[in-house]
Amino acid sequence: MRLALIGMAACAVALSGAPHAAATPALQPPPYIDHAKWAKWGDLSSLRVYPTAAGRDTSGRPGTAAQADEAWNEILALSPDAAIAGMKEQFVCHWQFAEIAQPGKVSWNLEPWRPEVSPDQMIAAGCNPGGTEEPF
Repeated sequence: MRLALIGMAACAVALSGAPHAAATPALQPPPYIDHAKWAKWGDLSSLRVYPTAAGRDTSGRPGTAAQADEAWNEILALSPDAAIAGMKEQFVCHWQFAEIAQPGKVSWNLEPWRPEVSPDQMIAAGCNPGGTEEPF
């Protein structure tokens, strides 16, 4: 009964047009990347990036470019050889869309063999330009 009354009160406030502050969850602090490791898919290399819970929670939110840069720096600290043309762009695409398109995917995979493309082409390719996504 108490829940019903609370629910009715909330509906009354909502219907009254009373102003209210939209609650935006606080951003999680780093670290955003748990670990990263190179894997092979046939003859092709892939850097498997494993985000932390904070990374998953923070990624995909508008206005988190600074956190994406922090996460990229964490990747470079874990795997300095990831500093290859096109890899950061793939990562930023994953940062923006992976948890929206495929929540909880085990790893965000970045490949040095993928072509450098425009941001629109990157998004259209599901962050995987130049070929299909690897099966892991």
